[in-house]
Amino acid sequence: MSILSKTINVLLVDDDEINNFISIKLIKKALLNTSITACLNGKFAIDQLVELQQKDPESLPDYILLDINMPIMNGWDFLDEYNRLGIDPLKKTKIYIISSSVFSNDISKAKSYPLVHDFISKPLNVERIKEIFGVIEN
Repeated sequence: MSILSKTINVLLVDDDEINNFISIKLIKKALLNTSITACLNGKFAIDQLVELQQKDPESLPDYILLDINMPIMNGWDFLDEYNRLGIDPLKKTKIYIISSSVFSNDISKAKSYPLVHDFISKPLNVERIKEIFGVIEN
């Protein structure tokens, strides 16, 4: 099945509402068939994921775009809790750290998590989104 023929479910976890608005617009511009849910902190995202896992594990997101610095539960704590709870035992979901951090220790730490596919610096752009989601243009 082509990536363009099915709906791609994305969970955006970032406390910056303006950034979320822009990211959602860019993702929808890059990908036609997307369902995007935004959470303003890691705790809320974990709660939603646990509920999805219990009700319908098939509906877990295809991608999680995760900020590092957030109140209540930051990105690192989210990753630890996500792993501890075994939310995605089939490893369906691809997690990307999306951060404005330029600290090399954050980039190294992100890459040390087996769950994390890559570290992406903000701001997002359409080309980078297409790269993340594997969109091939003719």
